Amino acid sequence: MQLIDSVMVSDITNDFPRVRVNGQLIEEAIILQEMQYHGATSVEEAHQKAASALVVKELLLQRAKELEIDTEVLTGETPDEALIRALLAQEVDQPIPDADTCYRYFRANPEKFRTPVLIAASHILLAADPKEPVDREEAKRTAETIIDELRQNPESFASMAKRFSSCPSKELNGELGQLEKGQTVPEFERQVFPQEEGLCLHPVESRYGYHIVRIDKRVEGEPLPYEAVADRIATYLKDQVYRRSINQYISLLAGQASIEGISIQGADSLLMQ
Repeated sequence: MQLIDSVMVSDITNDFPRVRVNGQLIEEAIILQEMQYHGATSVEEAHQKAASALVVKELLLQRAKELEIDTEVLTGETPDEALIRALLAQEVDQPIPDADTCYRYFRANPEKFRTPVLIAASHILLAADPKEPVDREEAKRTAETIIDELRQNPESFASMAKRFSSCPSKELNGELGQLEKGQTVPEFERQVFPQEEGLCLHPVESRYGYHIVRIDKRVEGEPLPYEAVADRIATYLKDQVYRRSINQYISLLAGQASIEGISIQGADSLLMQ
């Protein structure tokens, strides 16, 4: 993790209280190693996340040993992962939502169960590095000028694409073909997918520069029948309930334990994979 590379490990170690779970010390070196797996904006935040995750792991392992759980280690698992898997299977219920619950969820969330919106789009990319603000501003101004010209002469889009675009699609008159969400970078699709057919009247900014975009065709998503999504809903609800059950179980273990050096918060975000 880049955040830690510039900080002396010995300095970090001395900055935080020792973490213990029922008297069992979690070595600072292990916490520091764990920190690389937790995205954070500061060393303190990374340490908090790493220590919390290790506390949860220790709570579960101590409980597994208390219950004398013994299990086979599956391919790809560590012995600790196998113990925790067996513990949760024994201690945490995995309720299966009934058909009525699934159907109520379907009726309450119709927007989640539609075919994807499809668009056919064309664009002209004026490339500009995000690290070059002068170039970005120039690209934006040029994009605005091109849009003004296209509003007056919409039939010139193909020639404008060939002349100005930095994208290989310029050889296809700027055509990107059929798109659905997830096929382009998020900042592009957030701005483009809500647009109606026709020329977008403002430049679309992305990490690549500024785009002049024309929506050539838009096909709205259609509602899916319940039968087509029933299994997906059942799996989703089962997972949600199971995660809440694990969260409650971890909270119960934490409440009964002596935990020093850290305050466990939001156990749901600490669940082990």
